[in-house]
Amino acid sequence: MYKKIQMKIALVGYGKMGRAIEAVALERGHEIALKIDLDNLDELNTAHLSRAEVAIEFTGPHSAFSNVMACLEAGVPVVCGSTGWLEKFEEAKNYCLAHGGALLYASNFSVGVNIFFEVNKRLAALMEPHPEYDVAVTEIHHTQKKDAPSGTAISLAEQILDNIHRKKRWVNHTSDDPGELEIISDRIDPAPGTHKVLYSSPIDDLEIIHTAHNRTGFATGAVLAAEFVRNKKGIFGMKDVLGL
Repeated sequence: MYKKIQMKIALVGYGKMGRAIEAVALERGHEIALKIDLDNLDELNTAHLSRAEVAIEFTGPHSAFSNVMACLEAGVPVVCGSTGWLEKFEEAKNYCLAHGGALLYASNFSVGVNIFFEVNKRLAALMEPHPEYDVAVTEIHHTQKKDAPSGTAISLAEQILDNIHRKKRWVNHTSDDPGELEIISDRIDPAPGTHKVLYSSPIDDLEIIHTAHNRTGFATGAVLAAEFVRNKKGIFGMKDVLGL
């Protein structure tokens, strides 16, 4: 399904995810042209980024926007997997479109999770006529994850809100308000990531779950996204990559 493309990649963020992405990229025949981490942030500039055809950004909520903007300003298509910075997304999107750049953002790059998203939307639409079922989202991640709720949990919640109109907003705590959709965030080690959507009624429960066993699925999706976005212009997501 996916054509192998030799390309040069800049890794912006070289923690556990960056290393997992590097391993997948090298296995798929790509070259890592630049690695940016805390000890060489000064190299995140046009001169160094010009070595790469695509950048993959996985850092954190406080640095993601500036990193994405540096890539866009350098004219390098950027794949961003950092969450917790979306209050700045419109600014990045507008700059990207105005300057003919390419930005691909996803709250989760896992192929399995993106199929899970589609199941979540369909299930929510089916449950809309059945108010006897309440719904809640639970997410479990490792203790080093900096944002809560996770970007994936927020995506799941927003998909539910789009389809179940008795829910008006999501909250990151337990709630007795029937208009609020609970997202419960747990931080436990080791835990690459588990997301659950539970519909419960006095009669029965219905639950869908995605559990990541390691980072390979996320890393593979990020590299597939980089292969997809090279030589493109515009704003994209994993639905575009996977044809969902």
